[in-house]
Amino acid sequence: MERLLRFPDELELLRRSTRQFLERECAPRYAEWEAAGVVPREVWLEAGALGLLCPAAPEEHGGGGQSFLASTVIQEEITGLTLDCLGFPLHSDIVAPYIVAFGTEDQKRRWLPKMASGELIGALAITEPDGGSDVASLRTRAERRGDHFTVNGSKCFISNGQLADLVIVAARSTGEGGHSGLSLLVVETADLPGFRRGRNLLKLGAHAQDTSELFFEDMRVPAANLLGQEGGGFRMLMQQLAQERLLMAIRSVAAAETALRLTTDYVKQRRAFGRSIFEFQNTRFELAAMRTELLLNRTFVDHCTQLHCERKLDAVHAAMAKYAASEMQFSLMDRCLQLHGGWGYMAEMPIARLWADSRVFRIAGGTTEIMKEVIGRSL
Repeated sequence: MERLLRFPDELELLRRSTRQFLERECAPRYAEWEAAGVVPREVWLEAGALGLLCPAAPEEHGGGGQSFLASTVIQEEITGLTLDCLGFPLHSDIVAPYIVAFGTEDQKRRWLPKMASGELIGALAITEPDGGSDVASLRTRAERRGDHFTVNGSKCFISNGQLADLVIVAARSTGEGGHSGLSLLVVETADLPGFRRGRNLLKLGAHAQDTSELFFEDMRVPAANLLGQEGGGFRMLMQQLAQERLLMAIRSVAAAETALRLTTDYVKQRRAFGRSIFEFQNTRFELAAMRTELLLNRTFVDHCTQLHCERKLDAVHAAMAKYAASEMQFSLMDRCLQLHGGWGYMAEMPIARLWADSRVFRIAGGTTEIMKEVIGRSL
């Protein structure tokens, strides 16, 4: 499909090597990982050895030192092969940037090299059972006691939660409510008293992506693990949300492109009433409409990606991209599944997996309704 973005030759090489790794090491084992509900740690180490983790982190801290376009390439290839079970982009492009942007030099040296190698797997713990998208209602508390914080509370829907060695936890360290008083603590989970993982949650889709509840009971976190300033958590979250929502939009468009390609191929091969399904006018009209909607979203998301590379992407345009792309994606997935007929409902078919996996995109990273609120406030 036509692209507004232009990728330099070295990123096209990265695209090729990423695809080869995914086709060789990941795609053949997908069913096994779905049954297990988790991707094995050795796959993370293999990805790290190939430079597929933290590509935009500084080279002096073990990262790839590349632009956000490198992250875009890796995300598109993962989604294009229907492998969104891999938590690499969350780890590399949502968790690591908090440390890059707000960490001290010591924190960067401690954590980023091992995140880039796959030795440490990262997660971001914001959502709570009663909070959803409402960050101001967070109840997890972090009480400062000399050289450490004592943390009590719980989180839910935490991607990479079963595997994570490093969890950035949003907790209330001062005040009783609202946006003020939130702090971000980096929790090193290995043998940490008071830290407990809950069950690996069974979801509608993305079954190989481990998603967990996390519990903290008098958990002691060193004050040296405070990220940025105490009480400055909300500001940091807001600064990073634009990239997170852009990533969701990139994933949505890539998944929709895959679904449309698979469906176009399928309807040309599948026959009914003596001819291919593609020969029916309704099929061609549906494909034409979907291609148009997809290209419109692709162009806008590419535009926002370019803005982000130039450090010009604002919260409103990121919300627009996430809202438009995720709504388009789900509508397109449903129509593509319909064109597969009864076979589209079979779990063994890629379109069924894409349909199930796509539903979360209208929720994760801020619901569609939150995106409309962000956009509406700017009017």
